[in-house]
Amino acid sequence: MVVRAVTDHAVLTEALAHPGVRKELRHWRAWNDGEIPMDWPLVSWVAPDNMLTADGDRHRRLRTLVSQAFTPRRVEALRPRVREITAELLAGIAAAEGTTVDLKAELALPLPITVISELFGVSPEHRGELHRMMHTVFDASTTPEQAARIHGEMQTFLSDLAAAKAEDPGDDLTSALLAARAEGEERLSQTELVWTLILMIGAGYETTMNLIGNAVHALLTHPDQLALIRDGRASWADAVEETLRWDASIQYLPLRYTAEEVTLGGTTIPAGEALLMGFGPAGRDPGQHGADAEEFDLTREQRGHLAFSHGPHFCLGAGLARLEGTTALEMLFERFPDLTLAGEPTREPSLVSSGWSTLPVRTS
Repeated sequence: MVVRAVTDHAVLTEALAHPGVRKELRHWRAWNDGEIPMDWPLVSWVAPDNMLTADGDRHRRLRTLVSQAFTPRRVEALRPRVREITAELLAGIAAAEGTTVDLKAELALPLPITVISELFGVSPEHRGELHRMMHTVFDASTTPEQAARIHGEMQTFLSDLAAAKAEDPGDDLTSALLAARAEGEERLSQTELVWTLILMIGAGYETTMNLIGNAVHALLTHPDQLALIRDGRASWADAVEETLRWDASIQYLPLRYTAEEVTLGGTTIPAGEALLMGFGPAGRDPGQHGADAEEFDLTREQRGHLAFSHGPHFCLGAGLARLEGTTALEMLFERFPDLTLAGEPTREPSLVSSGWSTLPVRTS
């Protein structure tokens, strides 16, 4: 099995929009030839039945069904609730003043998982279990056997959620998807419904969780950059965009496939090959971001990053992630201006994502 990693910004941009580079697994020759075992560690990233692995009309159909929740107007309407949740979480951190606090556990995780859970109608008592299952998928130390078991648990969990919403619909996106499922040519199969919930709920909090943690860590380890914001020479939005470029939540995303012979960056690739999308490396590509691309610099001229992908699969939740990220940073550093790291944080073991397993801080 050969997988080609695409890490150059220009080539990655080209690949993400190329009509000959597809998402559907049927285009991968090694898969069709039986070379990929079902216990392959990344099988759960290539085999789902949702819009992440769909192309063309099917992708547009699935995307249309969930895009209603992420329009700029709907996202902006969430701002008061995002601020309310953030304030509640910061009050909890303040109550532990004088002690070391894990900022991931107390803010970076609960903020986005609360927001996305409320959007999809996941009750508070089930959110811890949801995180356990979703997070296991991103963990590189997860064995194939564990991954298979977790995916079974997730499908059962979300099938139960859908059944509960079918019985008692609410003002949430799961209920809306169920309503759409019964509508003509837009209808969702049960498999599509469950996998769409896995994708949207998982992507809706895991990546934002890492964005918040990565941004806080970057600012605390670059006090000169934090000072720029406090002096009014940069903004919290600048911090979010630079973090997305410099330390993208998704580093590598498996996989895309050449449905025909394609030429990318001057290299001809035969049909049936697999491509690993290197969003993290592309964010530090000097060809796109300059000779100082390795530096965290809020004053740099942003030339366009790919942290939310590009083309037809551009992240639907980009606006919501930015809203949560800027809100969390602004309110955190306003509440705790003397925030510092407390010890050495630990990285998550993951090929796909970039984030911290713990982020210990002191508020004073």
